[in-house]
Amino acid sequence: MWIVFSLLAALSAAVVVTLSKVGVKNIESSLAFAVQSVLIVGVAWSVVAWQGHLGQVQEIDRRTWLFLIGAGVLTCASSLFSFQALKLGLASRTASFDKISLVFSILLAVFFLKEKVSWQLVAGAVLMAGGALLIAFSAEEK
Repeated sequence: MWIVFSLLAALSAAVVVTLSKVGVKNIESSLAFAVQSVLIVGVAWSVVAWQGHLGQVQEIDRRTWLFLIGAGVLTCASSLFSFQALKLGLASRTASFDKISLVFSILLAVFFLKEKVSWQLVAGAVLMAGGALLIAFSAEEK
């Protein structure tokens, strides 16, 4: 079932890149991100409330709060960087180059989460990075 959700996330992310590229065309990238962020907060808390999980907020321990806050800050930074990249470059190139995050995710998972490394994982990461680099640097910007 995780594959379905991963594919839906990938499809959603692709649509977001396309819509965001149009959205940053005539405004500052940080303003575009701020507009989207307000909507993200509203939708996220609406889903939590609809699912009946609001009461669980008080059950979150300090360590979990620290990790979630850190991830939230880095999510904001990542999005701000992505919006600026979209403002300056082609959507197809910036979105593909952004996918090098997969290689960083694998490295972090191996070193910090102690996930196992296989030859398939290494080969896939090399192919993904190579593909991202090939796409990012193949087309002339118009």
